[in-house]
Amino acid sequence: MTAIAIKRALLSVSDKTGIVDLGKALAGKGVELVSTGGTAKALRDAGLTVRDIADLTGFPEMMDGRVKTLHPKVHGGLLAVRDDPEHAAAMRDHAIGAIDLVVVNLYPFRETVAKGAGRDEVIENIDIGGPSMVRSAAKNHAYVAIVTDPADYALVEGGSTTFDDRKRLAAKAYAATAAYDAAIARWFAEVDQGETFPVALSVPLTKGQELRYGENPHQHAALYLTGDTRGIAQAEQVQGKALSYNNLGDADAALELVAEFRDAAPSVVIVKHANPCGVASADSLVDAYNAALACDSVSAFGGIIALNRLLDGATARAITAIFTEVVIAPDADAEACAIFAAKKNLRLLLTGDLPDPARGGLMMKTIAGGMLVQSRDNGRVADADLKVVTRRAPTAQELADCRFAWTVAKHVKSNAIVYARGGSTAGIGAGQMNRLESARIAAWKAKDAAEKAGWAEPRTIGSAVASDAFFPFADGLLAAVEAGATAVIQPGGSIRDDEVIAAADEAGLAMVFTGMRHFRH
Repeated sequence: MTAIAIKRALLSVSDKTGIVDLGKALAGKGVELVSTGGTAKALRDAGLTVRDIADLTGFPEMMDGRVKTLHPKVHGGLLAVRDDPEHAAAMRDHAIGAIDLVVVNLYPFRETVAKGAGRDEVIENIDIGGPSMVRSAAKNHAYVAIVTDPADYALVEGGSTTFDDRKRLAAKAYAATAAYDAAIARWFAEVDQGETFPVALSVPLTKGQELRYGENPHQHAALYLTGDTRGIAQAEQVQGKALSYNNLGDADAALELVAEFRDAAPSVVIVKHANPCGVASADSLVDAYNAALACDSVSAFGGIIALNRLLDGATARAITAIFTEVVIAPDADAEACAIFAAKKNLRLLLTGDLPDPARGGLMMKTIAGGMLVQSRDNGRVADADLKVVTRRAPTAQELADCRFAWTVAKHVKSNAIVYARGGSTAGIGAGQMNRLESARIAAWKAKDAAEKAGWAEPRTIGSAVASDAFFPFADGLLAAVEAGATAVIQPGGSIRDDEVIAAADEAGLAMVFTGMRHFRH
């Protein structure tokens, strides 16, 4: 199809950004401007001639603006197939003029919800006429252009539109109304009705960016934004090349774990392939980084690092001593940024804050033919919840090490075993098919780290060990004993708990049960 000249445009926007400039450009091309309420006022205040929607329809805006564009003279002008004789006759008989362009953005429903408005105000910000015009114009995109995003005003300000542009605008318009309706449906289900898992789950997503590829080069990928919370997807990238699919997944894992330490001493998390390979808290950030790195310096090469404090120069210098893919921090000082600037490929992401680890929300995972949906694992265990099950209770230091190891184990792929001592991980065993192998691998990693660092003994000696789920047999616990652990934290609940407790007592260990499991698949 050839380009279609715009003779009449209907402008009705909630977000007035750029609307006056667009109105001036269209008026300069001889386009008749028809508008509603606040949009008409903004255009008139700029000196433009505007026809009220009430003049077009012959009916006044009524019911506090709820009814103004829901009229045959609006939708007939949008839906008419211009070269269909019957449609053309209907337009003549009923004095319906064609509308060639609709510029609409919808009532700020999500913004109204986000500011904590009451129910009545939320309901009033459900747009009816806007989505109706959008859908009518988009359906008839062979003749009508529909613009829902101020970023697209340049496509129509020339006074005509091409068929290809109208197709793209129609597709974008339907995506906008789908996301809008999804947000409304989700609010009704979750907020108004208190349904965590409604019959139909709508999740509005907006594309942030396309990625070079997915987990592997033969896979396609993109980043979509949920818009209801802040996280790694909203972080500011200060420098470095574009983030990959795997970078974003690993960075999210690192941020979620370091957020557990948002109120703790300076803490550092190093992640590789979605698993932490070193975590530490210390008096300074650089000391925490060095302790985390020492846990597994081999795996840390090419890893993702997350910090719970402003990135300073000393820590930046330490980080750049080895190859690192991504660094995430709430902020960074000028010295740190200058040091990182010499590493052009190193990505620096600033989050401004750390997520609340206790926040709610849903997690989703695709399976063949469906989607698994669950609440976030925001379960936390207080000291008062811990049950000492051995003859010996843990010392204050052992209890602190247990708590640290337990926090990290929550973010390690199951089966997870984590040894910790003095605010630092000593060895991490992840993703094994049985718990005994995870315990052995973690101990072996600790021994290897000690040899590389020149320590007299591995840090598992005198450590606490955390298991994300119960020990089904005593063999996993005995492997921890062999590694030098003196305290254990685990959920409990096995039919062989008595056997495991007896083995701990015989070895002189202190063991506490949490009553909470942290599988991570």
